[in-house]
Amino acid sequence: MSNPLLDFEDLPLFDRIRPEHVAPAMDELLARGEQALEAVTAPDFPAEWRHLALTLDCATEKLSRAWGAVSHLNSVADTPELRAAYNAALPRITDFWTRLGSDERLYDKYKAIDAATLNPEQRQALRNAIRNFVLGGAELTGAPKERFAQIQERQAELSQKFSENALDATEAFAHYVSAEELAGVPPDVINAARAAALAEGRDGHKLTLKMPSYLPVMQFARSSELREHLYRAYVTRASDQAPEDARQFDNSALIGEILALRLEEAQLLGYRNFGEVSLVPKMAQSPREVIDFLRQLATKARPYAQRDVADLRAFAAEHLGIRDPQPWDWPYIGEKLKEARYAFSELEVKQYFTAPKVLAGLFKIVETLFEVSIRRDSAPVWHERVEFYRIERGGELVGQFYLDPAARSGKRGGAWMDDVRARWLRPDTGALQTPVAHLVCNFADGVDGKPPLLTHDDVTTLFHEAGHGLHHMLTRVNERDVSGISGVEWDAVELPSQFMENFCWEWSVLRHMTAHVDTGEPVPRALFDKMLAARNYQSGLQTLRQIEFALFDMLAHTEHDPSQDFMPLLATVQGEVAVIPAPAFSRTAHTFSHIFAGGYAAGYYSYKWAEVLSADAYAAFEETMDADGHPSLETGRRYRQEILEAGGSRPAMTSFKAFRGREPALDALLRHQGMS
Repeated sequence: MSNPLLDFEDLPLFDRIRPEHVAPAMDELLARGEQALEAVTAPDFPAEWRHLALTLDCATEKLSRAWGAVSHLNSVADTPELRAAYNAALPRITDFWTRLGSDERLYDKYKAIDAATLNPEQRQALRNAIRNFVLGGAELTGAPKERFAQIQERQAELSQKFSENALDATEAFAHYVSAEELAGVPPDVINAARAAALAEGRDGHKLTLKMPSYLPVMQFARSSELREHLYRAYVTRASDQAPEDARQFDNSALIGEILALRLEEAQLLGYRNFGEVSLVPKMAQSPREVIDFLRQLATKARPYAQRDVADLRAFAAEHLGIRDPQPWDWPYIGEKLKEARYAFSELEVKQYFTAPKVLAGLFKIVETLFEVSIRRDSAPVWHERVEFYRIERGGELVGQFYLDPAARSGKRGGAWMDDVRARWLRPDTGALQTPVAHLVCNFADGVDGKPPLLTHDDVTTLFHEAGHGLHHMLTRVNERDVSGISGVEWDAVELPSQFMENFCWEWSVLRHMTAHVDTGEPVPRALFDKMLAARNYQSGLQTLRQIEFALFDMLAHTEHDPSQDFMPLLATVQGEVAVIPAPAFSRTAHTFSHIFAGGYAAGYYSYKWAEVLSADAYAAFEETMDADGHPSLETGRRYRQEILEAGGSRPAMTSFKAFRGREPALDALLRHQGMS
């Protein structure tokens, strides 16, 4: 088969996929999807789950997998040619899924299925499907239905452009400095900046707005002028406040149109605002419940945040000579106060977190707690640095995953997990399809032949994405639409990821994943104790920062008039929540990809909501640890069976209560963050 996107024998042929393969593959797969749709909506086609799955799901699942491979490459290996091919196909893909999800004939078939003939997994999938048909416009007719389809296509186009602008604005920036200007910055960051400049035949050191370059400069550079230069560039990316030669990436108009289209979509469906639409498939019952939850948490966090700022101001004045801290000074002051208060620095810590040792430590806790084995595997990959692994239990394949850890040009920032394929007892072959996932991060590369060094935040990020991956791969559900992460309420989907972060603070785990880059020695217990003491350093500030994002998101999708500028709303939210004022030129919304180019629209609160669940779930482990701090294998088994293996086959609250024996409580979260 000459087109690798049409080969579904095994794993995606990432090393062979080219931009010119996209259009013909989508032509073929869309045609198969159309044929399947017409077949199952024929009057004489039986309204039976298995028949629908055999004809329709088998066709559309292949379309999803192929388009997923293209979308993934668009995120991790962007080129002008691939971007053009992706954008050319996007309207057709969007149109197909929109029509499929709103086809009243297909909706009628699903409504006619006798639920008594289904197993519990299938019944949950059927309930979800009928709900999604309603949200997909299946009950609309005539002009409203046509307009709904137009809105979906335009939203897909705008979200993709938003993402492209954010990436292009980030990559367009480069600042070249001397070694003297980098005084205070960690040596590995300086060496990487020098190597980046040399690769371009330039003198000096190249700084960018990608996290491995930007963040260490903000934390450690003694030059306030340098910090200001990078800060202004970072917070004005993709906005009207960017330098004139970068204004073509301005996302202002896109944000306004996206919000307007979402409101119009909601009203077509009979809702007052998009917040109400967003919450239909979530745990939270109403936007008011979410807003009240966020404001309640803000009230609890505010005194701690105010104390954080008072401490920072006093330290800056007394020890750094900074009497009027500017926005670009806070990360630097924060790092210096942390060093003074806890007698260690992030620079010292990261020397122990070499990437290979951290990965081995992650695998050890996963293997121990969830009774699996992880080992290297082989698969076609999109970059030489990508690794591939398999998870087994008792010699049986459970799942596989790609790990793409390094930041590079053409790869969007941040970290994420995505599915390649889901666990599914395939109706066409009768064979069990095992799940496969992507785990993607943006860590700094190693320099001078040494392994990459991770900050403790990087380590936590890796564990977070691994938690998502485990949710997807350890499922035992055989129905594709509710296996793994599929069908899980969006405000519960962060539970397994945030749960895994807790192990980054356990000595019994941490000591197995550290080795000094020069000596190979594990992190000393005394240094770990200092890290532990500093765990909740500025937790009040960090909590308010997340609430600020979440509250802006929900209010923008409920109470904001999209015909008006959204910046005053952001300023109002910041005035209500933040204890450190944002500068007038800051434009954080313009790169807020989670809500304008991701799946978190009117759902960013999910991070804090799920933190309540994950903290309470982890408390079950704290209650059953042995004297040496080793987690209970029995508790791990119950967590795996009731949370991870259940996937989306039942409501998240049912799974939580099955594990914990009760509904979640806020206490554990406040205690974990030092705010109890």
